[in-house]
Amino acid sequence: MTSKNTICLWYDGDAVDAANFYAQTFPDSAVQAIHRAPGDYPDGKQGDVLTVEFTVLGIPCLGLNGGPIFKHSEAFSFQIATEDQAETDRLWNAIVSNGGQESECGWCKDRWGLSWQISPRALTAAVFGPDPVVAKRAFDAMMTMKKIDIAAIDRAVLGRD
Repeated sequence: MTSKNTICLWYDGDAVDAANFYAQTFPDSAVQAIHRAPGDYPDGKQGDVLTVEFTVLGIPCLGLNGGPIFKHSEAFSFQIATEDQAETDRLWNAIVSNGGQESECGWCKDRWGLSWQISPRALTAAVFGPDPVVAKRAFDAMMTMKKIDIAAIDRAVLGRD
């Protein structure tokens, strides 16, 4: 890895599967290297996959097959800015339909327990825009959603909800 800052994500033996899924799902994502353990370790043997170097949307990550001790939590997530409903739907559906689960307000979890915020730019612009009345309407609309519906956000912005 050449980056000074790399996100290390803990997996229970399936870091390669996760990295391959991310590389296939998100643009500007790839698996760069798979490293095998040079010796036995608490949750594996010499020769097992220990780490996987990969990128998600250009962000360098390291998947560590550390075992079942630590789990992902909502305290860490990837926030993905989408351009339109088609991209929002594609990414959300890829994560959820691959063993993941829906959550609220644009959040979902992949099958490995990692949280993702699939956030259309239209939502961000509306909620953090200069008009507090419009921002509140957009925010209130978002609070009723699982996957973000950009058309519904647009209606809320216009006061047509």
